[in-house]
Amino acid sequence: MKLRSITLAIASVVAWLPATAAFAAGIAGAPAPFDKGGVRVALVNYLSSGDFFQAYEAGAQQQAKALGIDLRIFEGRQNAAEQREQIQQAINSGAKGIVINHGLPESLKDVVQQAVDKGIKVVAFDVDIGNPKVPQIEQSDHALANLVLSQVVKDNGTAFSAGYVYVAGFAPLDRRNEAWKAFKTSHPEVREKAQWGAVDDQTAASVANQANAAYRAHPDISVVFAPYDEFARGASLAADEAGIASKLKIYSADISTSDIEAIRKPGSAWVATAATNPAVIGEVSVRAVSLLLAGQDPGHHIVVEPVLITRNDLVSKDIKTIDDLGRKFPAFRASNAAQAAWIPQ
Repeated sequence: MKLRSITLAIASVVAWLPATAAFAAGIAGAPAPFDKGGVRVALVNYLSSGDFFQAYEAGAQQQAKALGIDLRIFEGRQNAAEQREQIQQAINSGAKGIVINHGLPESLKDVVQQAVDKGIKVVAFDVDIGNPKVPQIEQSDHALANLVLSQVVKDNGTAFSAGYVYVAGFAPLDRRNEAWKAFKTSHPEVREKAQWGAVDDQTAASVANQANAAYRAHPDISVVFAPYDEFARGASLAADEAGIASKLKIYSADISTSDIEAIRKPGSAWVATAATNPAVIGEVSVRAVSLLLAGQDPGHHIVVEPVLITRNDLVSKDIKTIDDLGRKFPAFRASNAAQAAWIPQ
């Protein structure tokens, strides 16, 4: 994964500047505090590199701009202690709302409670804080995994040797793992031959190294379930390097323009994914915290539903980018989750 520049790292530890004119006007007819504008909200990431998280961040920025929110982004570095410190910085810097993007629940619960105790509104995407005052935003990870696993059976039948890429401790991956375990129980002739995985600042490269070893040790693996696109990217790179792409089918979760390019590539082992639009999830995250700030209830579990996307879909519909996907898969384009009449699209 790519880390942000040192300039952004420095920017993450300085206080907010006074609200600019762009944030000051407010929205006519909106409830307080959005009638005046300049509402300070912090987006605190655990993961921020990789196409999915960059798109998520872009969607959050777009919705914040539409709402006149002064959004400050703390870039994630896969470091639980640093994320805790960044939440504390957001509390001390005058944030009225905080969006938490991923993280490890055990390292977040007490500092999130500090924010809640100070009256700061908090929402969390794909990390379960276990706090009744913190709405949880998720991608319906069970549905996402089950969608792509249904395609696995359609393509490969109910008896095959599989590799599985997984790292425990991340809420979306843990939910997808529950679906995989249930799938194996209901399909006893599916044999999981190897499991591997890594989440670090070079996830795809680390997974590729592990996958190379798994492919050598288990040459009968014909299917890889890699339910995160950086996992699938690594598994696909390893298949190319080993010269076995034609003998392997890789199934993933999440999507980006670079993922589309990789899936469409002639001879690619990566054949299907199930995904929500990460930019839309970013928008939903900002809308959810905005509803809380306006004294309105977004619901405690806010779900963005996924769609199944296959190589055939991408090629037959001439889809080459995320923009193309949004135009040709309307369900991918937007979500009604955490919506209100006063919130601009």
